[in-house]
Amino acid sequence: MPTTNDQRPTTKLPKDTEKRDRIVKRIARELRDGFYVNLGIGMPTLVANCVPPGMHVVLQSENGMLGIGPYPIEGQEDTDLINAGKETVSEIPGTAYFSSADSFGMIRGGHIDLSVLGAMEVDEQGNLANWMIPGKMVKGMGGAMDLVAGARRVIIAMEHTTREGQSKILRRCTLPLTGVKVVNTIVTEMAYIEVTPEGLLLAEIAPGLSAEDVQRATEARLIVSPTLRTMEVVC
Repeated sequence: MPTTNDQRPTTKLPKDTEKRDRIVKRIARELRDGFYVNLGIGMPTLVANCVPPGMHVVLQSENGMLGIGPYPIEGQEDTDLINAGKETVSEIPGTAYFSSADSFGMIRGGHIDLSVLGAMEVDEQGNLANWMIPGKMVKGMGGAMDLVAGARRVIIAMEHTTREGQSKILRRCTLPLTGVKVVNTIVTEMAYIEVTPEGLLLAEIAPGLSAEDVQRATEARLIVSPTLRTMEVVC
C-alpha cells in the first residue's frame, strides 16, 4: 500500500514555513516507486506528508519501524507509534516493527535507497557535519553516521544560511564530520545542488533568484549548470 499525503501534521511547522515547505516538496520529487527511505529528525520527516499520490514508498525509522505513514490527524494519534525523533506517526497496511539492531542491520546492509538528513555544514567534497558543535551538549550521534555510510543515496535538507546569514555550504567543513564524501545532493530554499567530482553543480534555483544570488549566499564555489532551471515542487 502506498503512503499518501491526504493527512496533514498536527504539529506546527517551524517559523520559516515557506522555506521549509519548498525544501521538503522539492525533495519529494526525488522519491521513486518501490523506494525504501529513511527520513532524518527534523525537517526531513515532513517529506512523509508529500509522497506523490499512488506512489509506493516504504519509510524506515532507526527505532524499528518499517512502513511509516504521514503524521496522524488530530485526535487519532497513537503515542506508541513514534519515529526516531519521538514524534507520533501513523502506519500503513503491512507496517512491521522490530528491534533497533534489526533496523541498523537494514541500514548497514545497504537496503535503504535514499536517506534524507539535515545538516549544519556541507562542503565542496560532499563532506557532512550534522551531529555536534564542540562545547555544546550532545544527546548522541544518532544513526546519521550509519545512514550516510549505508544508504545508496544521501540528500541533505537544510536552509541555505544560518540565522546570522552565514553560509552552511562551505569550501571545507569546520565542525566534526559525520561522513566523508557521502553527500549526493543538497536541497535548500534557494537551490538544488549536486555534488560531482568537479565540485558543486548548481542545477536548479528558486523562483525569482539568479545564479549570482545563490553564489553570494554560498562560501563554496558553485558550477552553474548549462541547463540551469527553476526549482519545481510537488505536494
